Amino acid sequence: MVGISISLCMIVKDEEDSLPNCLASVRELVDEMIIIDTGSEDNTKQIASAFTDHV
Repeated sequence: MVGISISLCMIVKDEEDSLPNCLASVRELVDEMIIIDTGSEDNTKQIASAFTDHV
């Protein structure tokens, strides 16, 4: 039997204030995180990179 995997996909832009808590709250619930940044001018990409290589 193949196990079910859960992926989190988020499209974000300039979310440095809320992204750390958001990703931390689901870290143990998902198998992978995929973050699509649409041109942030803050530290959103760096924060996302701390949680996943899929930015």
